[in-house]
Order: sequence, then structure tokens, then C-alpha cells
Amino acid sequence: MPYISIESGKLTEEQKKDLIVNLTQTASGIMHIPQSFFSVTIKELPDENFGIGGRNIAEIKAEYAAGQK
Repeated sequence: MPYISIESGKLTEEQKKDLIVNLTQTASGIMHIPQSFFSVTIKELPDENFGIGGRNIAEIKAEYAAGQK
């Protein structure tokens, strides 16, 4: 059984639903395996627990909101 795992920041229930549906449909079409064989897991990470370029996502979002790049 194919297993799809995705890690992201906080998502709404609608976003999670859309991800599960669309990832399953896309992978099923590409792999030619029935959708019913797929399982999908979404892991949400707090912005403070994920970093890029030495800064966590919370800092990057705050800078972006303040108009800095």
C-alpha cells in the first residue's frame, strides 16, 4: 500500500482535506494504483520548530509582515 507523508505548518481542516484528496488522486493517476490503496499522513509543525537559513518560520513571517525581505 502506498504511503504519502507531508510535513507543513498549521493548516485548516479544509486545507488538510484538499491535500488528502488531491495527493491521493494525483499519485493514483501517476502510479496506476487504485485510490483505495493509498494512505496519507499530515504532520503539522509549529512555526518555531522549523527553520530556513538560520531563522525559524515565525521570524520569517514576522519580517515579511513588517515589509522586510
